[in-house]
Amino acid sequence: MPEGYWSTRAVFATEAAAHENGHGSDRLTLADVGKLVRRARRRVVTAARWDDQPTFQKLLHEHLGENAESLDVIGEVWPSYDHVNVQTGLDAWLDGDGRTHQLVGMANVRHQDFGIADLLRQSAPRDYGPRPGNVAWVNLPCGPDGEVRQCVRAGVYLVEVDGARAALLLRGPDPESDVALSLQVIADRPGLAVEIAAEVRALALEHNVYRGQVISFGRDMFGERGALLRFHTRPTLTDSDLILPRKTLAMIRRQVVGVAEHRQQLLASKQHLKRGLLLYGPPGVGKTHTVRYLLGQLTDTTIVQLTGDALGLIGPACSVARSLQPAMIVVEDVDLIAEDRGMHPGQHPLLFQLLNQMDGLEEDADVVFLLTTNRADLLEPALAARPGRVDQAVELELPDAKGRRRLFALYRGDLDVDESRLDSVIARTEGVTASFLKELLRRAAVVAAANGGAPSESATAVEAPVLRAVGADDGGALRVSAQQLDSALDELLDTRNAMTRVLLGGRRD
Repeated sequence: MPEGYWSTRAVFATEAAAHENGHGSDRLTLADVGKLVRRARRRVVTAARWDDQPTFQKLLHEHLGENAESLDVIGEVWPSYDHVNVQTGLDAWLDGDGRTHQLVGMANVRHQDFGIADLLRQSAPRDYGPRPGNVAWVNLPCGPDGEVRQCVRAGVYLVEVDGARAALLLRGPDPESDVALSLQVIADRPGLAVEIAAEVRALALEHNVYRGQVISFGRDMFGERGALLRFHTRPTLTDSDLILPRKTLAMIRRQVVGVAEHRQQLLASKQHLKRGLLLYGPPGVGKTHTVRYLLGQLTDTTIVQLTGDALGLIGPACSVARSLQPAMIVVEDVDLIAEDRGMHPGQHPLLFQLLNQMDGLEEDADVVFLLTTNRADLLEPALAARPGRVDQAVELELPDAKGRRRLFALYRGDLDVDESRLDSVIARTEGVTASFLKELLRRAAVVAAANGGAPSESATAVEAPVLRAVGADDGGALRVSAQQLDSALDELLDTRNAMTRVLLGGRRD
């Protein structure tokens, strides 16, 4: 049989059966008449009950009175990341004394541009327009460790307050249609709408969930257009966790922590609080670790971190910091946006934004700009041209022998290490970074684990993995012998690991 023969026969058989049963022909059957009758009946019933269907026009006129269309509408707009704060402020206002409310959900609001004035003029429900429906909620982060708060996507609050009546339209952000986060207020008493809008805005700031938190900008919740603030757990590092020369640590603390501790005295003496600190040095010397230490010291300070693709959000970051003082803005790898204009003539929009934001804050603003870079030589000189930009630049250098010994003790943790040859290890690691020493101890631990967790004076770093079956782990504490520590260092210093050594901050020779 030719290919497709049986499938063709099946199609013909199906069509024949359809014609035999009346389907697929022009003959009107009794079943067709029944369908037409039912469809016509639904249309007649819908038209007859059209005026009985709920609309926002009816709800608003019943609540505000027949002259509702002549009342003023007050509007407030916020960035999308403030949705949770606006909901928090609105809930706080609704919980005030003498206030009752009813929340009405909204359907058909996606890709729609409307306000309270439009709802007041909607005489009948339409398939393509907003209409009363279920309340839609979204859970938004409100703190570290997965804390969330329910927020209304779109809804109308019908409120009674001190004998007057008001209606509030809350619309969450919709980046697909460029709809911003907004609140519109209308009231039957003159001046009440303005008063409500101002009180909600003040309460949204007072109860701001970002205040005193460590946050960073991201772009993955609302797509490419949206900017979401993420919460992070504040690090808790002490002076002993930061291996820096004593003078260097004192200089950093005085510029950041010291000003925060004496802010009232400085203000009384008419000294500015706005300040900038630049940490520079080769990769792996502890710039990020120092930043984490400062975050832990400023427990009542709002921290806004900018890294990677979020470096373009300098404006929103400074807006958050300005509103939630005392605050610190952390810009890591600032050389990515603040290269010397003389090196690459042309447009430098992110650099200009950074300079403008630094200059735009009042001098009494308690805001710290903490910048880090691996290439201070590339930075634009204008960053330090005015007070309040970069007031102090601190170089973090490669650790000396004493520092390397302290770093070894810090990164060892609970690892049991034979330190009988530690002096030799410290001498052989001249010119390496903290990252190199951290990796050295990790590799030594892997060697010991592959050797069954027991010291081995005969196994080298290369041979050790074959001494024990892959996946064997009895959960016991690891012990690293002096030979295993030397073997791990030999491997890192081996010419075959030259690129790894450079990436970890080891010497190139």
